[in-house]
Order: sequence, then structure tokens, then C-alpha cells
Amino acid sequence: MWEEARGKLPQVLRHQIMSSEMLPAFSETCNVERQQNLSEDGEENQKPGLSEKFQPISKRQMKKLMKQKQWEEQRELRKQKRKEKRKRKQLERQCQPESNSDGSDRKRIRRDVVHSPLRLIIDCSFDSLMVLKDIKKLHKQIQRCYAENRRALHPVQFYLTSHGGQLKKNMDENDKGWVNWKDIHIKPEHYSEFIQKEDLIYLTSDSPNVLKELDESKAYVIGGLVDHNHHKGLTYKQASDHGIDHAQLPLGNFVKMNSRKVLAVNHVFEIILEYLETRDWQEAFFTILPQRKGAVPTDQACESCSHDKKFASVEGGLNSDSSEEENRHELDSTHEEEKQDKENSTESTVNSVPH
Repeated sequence: MWEEARGKLPQVLRHQIMSSEMLPAFSETCNVERQQNLSEDGEENQKPGLSEKFQPISKRQMKKLMKQKQWEEQRELRKQKRKEKRKRKQLERQCQPESNSDGSDRKRIRRDVVHSPLRLIIDCSFDSLMVLKDIKKLHKQIQRCYAENRRALHPVQFYLTSHGGQLKKNMDENDKGWVNWKDIHIKPEHYSEFIQKEDLIYLTSDSPNVLKELDESKAYVIGGLVDHNHHKGLTYKQASDHGIDHAQLPLGNFVKMNSRKVLAVNHVFEIILEYLETRDWQEAFFTILPQRKGAVPTDQACESCSHDKKFASVEGGLNSDSSEEENRHELDSTHEEEKQDKENSTESTVNSVPH
């Protein structure tokens, strides 16, 4: 009966009814096939592929394996070498002279140290005039001064004054061990607050006074300023305004330089330490000054200058002789031309006279 009724329905309705009847069966078939495919894929993933089994080793991995193998093979050899090295050092210590048997060279040198009463101050009151990059440079220069003073044969009484601001902050962040530094007086106060004005001498290259000797009863001040010549004459002006004696190191008496006579803080500090040991300014300068300064002894510089002048005068004399010769040739040629002109004029005059 249903078949007869369906046959009488229009073709479009008949098609829709057939599709709705076939849809559940079709979807069930698709689900079954999908599950089968998934299970097959899972089994394939679980099985190792041929590419994974036979994957080649790279050259880098091969070298690494070879080095590891070689390291393992040479383990006993390294152990034996360490034993031999220990024995050799032990024999060397036994063979050393008795004078060195009580300690190392450094300890022996430290026992010969004689502390100088000279006070050397780095004035850090210019903190606000420097950018952070220059503050970091000053910090490194102070570190160098501290290290050199600790190993010097005649260490000075080292003071760091007006310590604060950017410098202290940078030291707290990058060099926390500064609080444990020894043989140094780090003070937030200005040096004038605890040292008498009569004892102070400010070292500045702009001073007209030149040091000949170091008075070890005095306190010498080095301006802690890294400014790349932005504040020329500032330390000299400050010393003059405060009525403090000032002087410059006798650099010009012993050294001829290509650049200005302005030195870094640590260079001034180290030159003074070297002078206290050698008592020779020239040796102190040439031991400490960096090669980029182009420093030469003044006597050599004078010799080279006199040689250049002599060479210039000889060259000038040669040039003058040649110029005189040229002038002589010019005069002779001019005289010949004048003589020829006179003859020509005489001849023309004679020819013009009527007969």
C-alpha cells in the first residue's frame, strides 16, 4: 500500500523520502570506515618507520662521538700526567734555595713595604658634571689606583673624598666589595673639612707652579673628573677660589708629548707611587705613561728639532743658491736684449739720416 501511495507522489517528494531513508545507513557506513582508518593509522604510527631505523649520523655527531671515545681512552693517561706534575712540583720546591723556602715572592716583597706618610686624595666632588659613561670610567680608574697602592713598595695614605651620588651608586651596583677595601679612607665629606688648608696642594696641569720634589708631609689632591676637556681649567679655578696651593707635575721638563699634558687620574696616582720608589721623575713618567701619548725624552726631542732646523737651513741655502743663479741668468739675458735693442736703434737712426 505504501509503495502504491509513494508511486503516486510527485518525483521531488519521492526523491526526498528516499534520501531520508538512506541517510542513517550511509552515515553508519562512514563511521565504521573512519574508525577502521584511524585504527590502521595508529598501528602504523606505533611501528617504527624505515627512515627512523636507518637515519644517518651527521658529521658533527660523529666528531662528538669520536672525541668522547678518545676522552674515555685517555683517562688513565691524564691521571698519570697529573701524578707526574705533582711529583715535579714537589721536587722543585725541595730544590729551591732556603731564602725562598719560607714563602712566595709576593709575601717576601710585602714584608719589605715601607708606608709613606704622603697623603694622596682623589676629589670626587665633580659628580654632577659627568655623565654615567664617564662615572664608570672614573670608577675603573679608582679601582686601578687602589690595586696599585696595595702592591706598591711605598704605599701612600689613600683618601677618596666627597664620595656619593652617581659614583657611589655605580660602585654599589657593580663593585659591592668596595666596602671591604683596606688601607683606604673613603669619606662622604669634602677634603677641606678634615685636612688643614696649609697641608693641601692641588695637582692640576693648568697651574704655573712646577713640582720639583714631593713633600711627604703634604696632602696632594687629584681632581676626580673625566670630562674629555669639556671643563678646562676647572680644578685650577677651584683651587684658586679656595685659596689652596696648586702645582703641576714636572712633565714638560722631562717629556715631550704629541697630546695635551692632561693625564688620567690613575696615571697621576701611579706616577707618584713610581717616583716614591725610584726618586726619578723621568723614569716614573716613562714607566707609567701609555704609548698612545707619543712621549719622548725632551733631550731627544730637542736633538730632532735642531736636526730638522739644520736640514731646513741647508735646504733653504740650496734653494737660495739656485735662485741667485737663475737671477744671474735673467740679468745676463736682459743685458743682451738691451744691447741688441741699442744696436738696432743706432742702425735705424743711421739709415734714417739723409745723404
